[in-house]
Amino acid sequence: MTQTIAPRVRILVLLLLAVTGALLAGAAPASAHAALTGSDPGQGAVVDTAPAQVSLTFSERIAVSDDAVRVLDPKGERVDKGDPANPSGTTYTVRLLSGLPDGTYTVAYQVVSADSHPVAGAFTFSIGAPSETSVPVSAQASDDGLIGWLYGFGRYVSYAGFAVMVGGAAFVLACWGGGSGVRAVQRLVVSGWLTLTAATLTLLLLRGSYTTSGAVGDVFDLSLLGDVLQTKTGAALVSRLLLLAAAALFIAVLFGAYARPSSTALSDDATRRRTDSGETEEKRDLTFGLALGGTVVAAGLAASWAMSEHASQGLQPGIAMPVDVVHLLAVAVWLGGLTTLLVALYRAPAETPVDQDAVRRFSRLAFGSVVALVVTGVYQSWRQLGSWSALTDTRYGQLLLAKIGLMAVLVAIASLSRRWTARLAEAPAPAAREEEKQPAAGGATEVRKGDDARAVQLARQWAAMENARQKRLRDADPHRFGLRRSVLAEAGVAVVLLAVTTVLTQTEPGRTEQEVEAAASASASSSASTGQGTGAVTLNMPFDTGGENGKGVVTVDLDPARTGDNTLHVYAEGPDGQAVDLPEVKVALTLSAKGIGPLPVVPDRVTTGHWSASGVQLPMTGDWKIEVTVRTSDIDQVTVSKNAKIG
Repeated sequence: MTQTIAPRVRILVLLLLAVTGALLAGAAPASAHAALTGSDPGQGAVVDTAPAQVSLTFSERIAVSDDAVRVLDPKGERVDKGDPANPSGTTYTVRLLSGLPDGTYTVAYQVVSADSHPVAGAFTFSIGAPSETSVPVSAQASDDGLIGWLYGFGRYVSYAGFAVMVGGAAFVLACWGGGSGVRAVQRLVVSGWLTLTAATLTLLLLRGSYTTSGAVGDVFDLSLLGDVLQTKTGAALVSRLLLLAAAALFIAVLFGAYARPSSTALSDDATRRRTDSGETEEKRDLTFGLALGGTVVAAGLAASWAMSEHASQGLQPGIAMPVDVVHLLAVAVWLGGLTTLLVALYRAPAETPVDQDAVRRFSRLAFGSVVALVVTGVYQSWRQLGSWSALTDTRYGQLLLAKIGLMAVLVAIASLSRRWTARLAEAPAPAAREEEKQPAAGGATEVRKGDDARAVQLARQWAAMENARQKRLRDADPHRFGLRRSVLAEAGVAVVLLAVTTVLTQTEPGRTEQEVEAAASASASSSASTGQGTGAVTLNMPFDTGGENGKGVVTVDLDPARTGDNTLHVYAEGPDGQAVDLPEVKVALTLSAKGIGPLPVVPDRVTTGHWSASGVQLPMTGDWKIEVTVRTSDIDQVTVSKNAKIG
């Protein structure tokens, strides 16, 4: 329920768009969701000798467990030893067993980013030459299965419960004080509290499995629960439960002492003085106390999300967390208040209907919430996207566009609701007009005074009939009916909007996604310059022909290691590292996957220990096997080989 956009508001929107454009155009790099940005050995790399360790570099600091990083040999056996270490910054290492044989090894990682989300992935590297492997590279992450789905649903339910509880209480305090005595409104706010409490407990139980194995059987593992309680997210969930205890006290007062008529709570004439607004001084003080206390509790609950998710990491967390708190409170006041208004329009009893003044006050409150959402949303968008391209090229940006579209639809429907509110305020109340024509319900007084039970029964019947008549007349008002339909449509869009927002909070921010892509491009360029991928390939192959002076190392350089013409250089060194002459050197290239080769190459001798061949044709990209035949005497020769990725 928001006011139509006046000229000054349109100017404000244009200014906000201009500021957004400037921010996105000059954004600084930041991360808020961990992603792998580099490794050593690199993805797909072929190394000559077995490394002593594997290192992983992420876009931000992460939480690692004992099994967070696993290195598996071609048969799927673990070859890492010890727990992962964090020698510096965002780089984490795991040591390997010594004497690893040649073949393809898989590195699988399952970590938790600083903004509480699990991050999983896998890549391979090879020692000596690539080989077949039984390990799937794309292992399922812990948040991809049933536990991940349940955790995501729990987050949605917790947001919904928070919005209903906070928004409902705000609607009663700021817009419709009489709603504190309406049973339907009481049930709605209490249901929001129960929903948020149950969802928080569920998330606390699911958290251990969600960030580790993803197994249903681990949900009630007390050791995992103990580990969760030591994390930032676990502390946030426990804090939320403690604040919900305070919220329960707030709700008890709101629907207890606050809901009772002021006159019943006053004991002497001195404290029964009325204020200009028609409330007693005591009622005014109670309203102020509830508003202040409720704001503190609601802000604390919102902070339990802000302190453990995207806002707590990356660029300007000291600003981002308070902004996130304001954003969540604005969402709750708007959507939760909208839900309460819908319940009041449909379920409020005839004797205490929601009046036009309450709807008008909520219209102003909702407009302020929308302004707060726009301002905080612009900042959050800049912080999480960083560029205009991320708005369309990343999943986070696409979800954000969907959220903006739903917000626009919601505001458009709200403008229609406001028109119905204005018409409702201008029209006389049908029930009031009808009451002028109907006699008062006094049938019960016609019963003989001695028949008290019958009198009570008739009084109840007359009261029920009168309430039904007033409700029927009230519901027949076309303006009220139109308001109901428009508010119902708003609530439907709000449900979808909340779902998109929940998914958005679990999605890798556009900044991080683009940083990872940039890091991958830089890695590819680096690989090209160091002999991996599309640059010059350098392969060192030890040989031993078995004869006298039959040991050494032959080095093959293939430049630029692409399809088409290439230049081949062969270098031979003895055990002492000095160049040696060989009677014969031959090279053959084979692409087994495509049935190409072996393609023979006979390089020409350039100088001692150096042979060269130009115009070496490689017709296709792929993993080529490069074989070098080395002859050290008339009868002593050996063929050595390694694989190289071409193209």
